[in-house]
Amino acid sequence: MSMHPREEEIERLIARLVPDAPQGWIGATPEDIAAIEANAGRSLPPFYLWFLTRMGRHMGALDYVTLDFSVERILSCYREELEEPDPRYLLIGYQSDPIVPMHVWYDLDRPSRGDALVVSRAIGDDLVQHDFETLREMLAYKLMLNYRLPALRARCRGEISTDGSDVRARLERAIAGLRFEQPVPTGSYCGLFDRPDAALVCRSSPDGGEDDVLFFSLAADSPGALRRILGVITRKTGLHVEIDNA
Repeated sequence: MSMHPREEEIERLIARLVPDAPQGWIGATPEDIAAIEANAGRSLPPFYLWFLTRMGRHMGALDYVTLDFSVERILSCYREELEEPDPRYLLIGYQSDPIVPMHVWYDLDRPSRGDALVVSRAIGDDLVQHDFETLREMLAYKLMLNYRLPALRARCRGEISTDGSDVRARLERAIAGLRFEQPVPTGSYCGLFDRPDAALVCRSSPDGGEDDVLFFSLAADSPGALRRILGVITRKTGLHVEIDNA
């Protein structure tokens, strides 16, 4: 399967942050993929096909602690727990935490850039939480948060907000002057920014609601670099930055 540039970008990010990860990958078989597609009742998003082909049976070092994205677990759930699947939602990640059993699903009615909206919901529950505009963004965000930011000495997190709108676009204008690169381009509800001495991730819910708040995590090689970056963001854009000290 030839890769789209979007898949090449996330593979480069994985290779840089977790170089040994591909050694532990086990891809899904064509039969696995056909079974998943049968449950979906329609063609799978191209990015999900890439994911399944690369690591559909085992994610290796990229495994989540309580989330199981393996085709074996997904197909088992469809056989044993999903009595009347909603054709709109395709289960892609099974949450094993019994306290918060919010599984990960695609909303197949919300395709986006060769991918689809990622939501959380419990089996049989009408409550749906919109998480990421694409699975690609979810994986890249978690990679940056779990592997890139901890490699830097100083860190903070909080909220970036505005009295107006388009907080993501205003943030990106400030970021452009700080010489950050975007290892994986994203949509309006997520941001991934990196440079040799600092990294920033931010996100908001793609629920069609308010677009005036972003939750962010920032890391740099010194507290002074953190302050300078936050200072530029506030001065250049008029955005409000609130640090979470918890």
